[in-house]
Amino acid sequence: MVSIKDVAKHAGVSVTTVSRVMNNRGYIGEATRKKVEEAIKALNYSPNQIARSLLSNESHLIGLIVPEIRHPFFSEIVHWIEHYASQNNFKIIICNSVNDKEKESGYLQMLKEHRADGVIMCSHTLDIEVYKSLTMPIVTFDRIISSKIPYVASDNYHGGELATQHLIKRGCRKLLHIAGPLDFEMLSNRRFDAFQMTCSRNSIMWDVIEGANVDFTFEDNYRFIEDNLADIIRDFDGVFCSNDIMAYALSVYAFRHGITVPDDLKIIGYDYNSFIRTLQTPKLTTIKQPIEQLSKQLVKSLIKQMKHNDQPLTERAIFDVELIKGETT
Repeated sequence: MVSIKDVAKHAGVSVTTVSRVMNNRGYIGEATRKKVEEAIKALNYSPNQIARSLLSNESHLIGLIVPEIRHPFFSEIVHWIEHYASQNNFKIIICNSVNDKEKESGYLQMLKEHRADGVIMCSHTLDIEVYKSLTMPIVTFDRIISSKIPYVASDNYHGGELATQHLIKRGCRKLLHIAGPLDFEMLSNRRFDAFQMTCSRNSIMWDVIEGANVDFTFEDNYRFIEDNLADIIRDFDGVFCSNDIMAYALSVYAFRHGITVPDDLKIIGYDYNSFIRTLQTPKLTTIKQPIEQLSKQLVKSLIKQMKHNDQPLTERAIFDVELIKGETT
């Protein structure tokens, strides 16, 4: 394997000079720089990134842990985070936890071993103390872990309020909310808080079903509907789903079982991800999260945390959401 010493010997300069050229530090004459660059090219030299990170205490690697990369929302989050990280000269290590505690714990250990400069947490299956004990900078999505750890989220309460108000304005009198696991301290559960509060204020009958064990594919969501809603769905005239995949699966279920949407049943989702945006029929009514802005802020907050790692930040960023009217309400 070619080393930096080989490059120095080939170029007829010192190892320090080669290092300065590679890191663009200090004054280097144009002729010397050209000799070093030609030597690097001739020898096909690739610097040992781990060794460089040990010297500089920077790896320019960011860990990104997501609960399921197949889900359109998180695949889009990954796309934009990589985009904005690259603009800031960082590479991304994508870790797919599939909501598994052991996998998430293993990924955190791996990121430590690879000396990642920081981690963006979109998956949160571990105890809060685990995240608080991390020595690397961290920013979380949709969860408050500690007053000393920055977080980024959309306004989930306002989103739940918009969705519920829209269903009521469209004439619904008995509403169902299909939620995630409500015993987990996620900011996304504020959607349910807004749902029940808005229903109560408007004297609307309501119920909730938690989709705690629902995975992220259409098939899993459709199966959940068959197992949990088949006997009760005709009792409701409106459903607020906590994500678009569930809402789409419910619209397909309704079509297959003779329930007319939106005449018999009105359905609204949440996210407005790339899959739903390109869906031709039905055009789903949903709450739009600003995915690109959320991703950009996650990168920005993490880099800011890196620069002030000796002074933990209490920064938080909450973005507003928007009602997108479709054909299902």
